Amino acid sequence: MMNAAASGTATTTEVEIFGAVYSVRGDQEREYLQELAKTVDRTMRQVAERVTTQDAARIAILAALNLADELIQSQRRQEGERERITETVAHLAGELQRALDGQAR
Repeated sequence: MMNAAASGTATTTEVEIFGAVYSVRGDQEREYLQELAKTVDRTMRQVAERVTTQDAARIAILAALNLADELIQSQRRQEGERERITETVAHLAGELQRALDGQAR
């Protein structure tokens, strides 16, 4: 299935975040843009439950910080996994080379 980015067209869709409707334009599919908006909306609502302020801008900033924290933690986990995979591949390549060297004799 070809996405909007591959076809060179931008998608515009209306999304609702924290009670406000926004027109969002992007190269992604409409469903993906809706998913993004739902994630932002859910995070803002979670933040709003934990703070005393009703200021939507302040809640949005706190939600952005929470989402950025999740992103950075995920990136760090991926980097750690990438390093473990690289080490494992190097170890297995060494084992394979030793096994092949042993057969060559």
